Amino acid sequence: MIIVMKADLPEDSTDLRRVITLSESFPGINTRIHRIQGATRSLTEIYLLGPTHAVPSAPFEEFDCVEKVVRITQKFRAIGRHDAALEPVGFEYNGVDISQDTLHLFAGLCAVDTREHVEATFAALKQLGIVTTRAGAYKPRTSPYDFQGLGASCLPYVFELAGKYGIRIIAMEITHESHLDEIREGLDRTGRPTGVMLQIGTRNAQNYELLKLVGQQTEFPVLYKRGMGITLEESLNACEYIASGGNRRIVFCLRGMKTNLGDPHRNFVDFAHVPVVKRLTRLPVCVDPSHSVGRKAIAPDGLLDVFHVTAQGVITGANMILVDIHPHPESALCDGPQALLLEELPAFIADIAIVREAYEKRRALARSSLGA
Repeated sequence: MIIVMKADLPEDSTDLRRVITLSESFPGINTRIHRIQGATRSLTEIYLLGPTHAVPSAPFEEFDCVEKVVRITQKFRAIGRHDAALEPVGFEYNGVDISQDTLHLFAGLCAVDTREHVEATFAALKQLGIVTTRAGAYKPRTSPYDFQGLGASCLPYVFELAGKYGIRIIAMEITHESHLDEIREGLDRTGRPTGVMLQIGTRNAQNYELLKLVGQQTEFPVLYKRGMGITLEESLNACEYIASGGNRRIVFCLRGMKTNLGDPHRNFVDFAHVPVVKRLTRLPVCVDPSHSVGRKAIAPDGLLDVFHVTAQGVITGANMILVDIHPHPESALCDGPQALLLEELPAFIADIAIVREAYEKRRALARSSLGA
């Protein structure tokens, strides 16, 4: 059972304490408090854990401070939408609002290789008004002989340049507990000029100890990439590990499934699951066209496959796009063949705008049809 308190209720509210006291008066019931900072308001939710089937709703609904009482019928307790009774309020991080209604482009280097390439990329983003990016310092690879990333040594100049060019959020993969400490240290050394979204890569999709770690900290939001060869339910349960630890600022990323049914693309594109994830959960949804397609192939209509696949995600309501770009893909140390050129970025952004406008028109049409 979830008790949703009215918006912007103070943490030290007497009313909040009374509701908690009543909740814990029922046998076997424990409570967990979750505060959600949305784009426009904050919400407090009280989770009742234990034999809640014996707990009546009526006593809680009589409190003026209670907005609604929701009985959980789905397995995803922390991230679930629960029959549309709980709104997907999203979150704000470092001045950027992220929710199921927004759309942000995180274009950047799959793996940081040189300071010059980072600066050229960030400068191009600034010129286009983009304040979110990706930059990989730690890169788990299939082969032990492939480039594994520069690690902590590149963090100071990555963060410094992010501040110089107005980058607000960098999506950055971590694979070990020590990486979180290194990121904190790098931010502190440079005066915290930017924010970091911790990325859980597909190879760590079921690394439960790592999931618990990023869930237990609330300083950084988390971008969780769907496991390359596991079911959607298994991946959502992994997000539940993060959220149950206390960190609800999660974005769920679809990045293609590992199966030869997707050939000649690198992975089988799973972007049809964008509305499915938004229906089942309260999480914003990201799509990763670069790792889905895996190369820069051009269709007979003149559009790159990456453009077409991105459009598939955006037309279904994606809230974030994670795409690889590079000043010189031919010299990139990781996934160069799939990276867009900096010169191709303006056309990519314009194409996204066209598709997003079409999505908004589709949504407006659906609402008007339901109203009729």
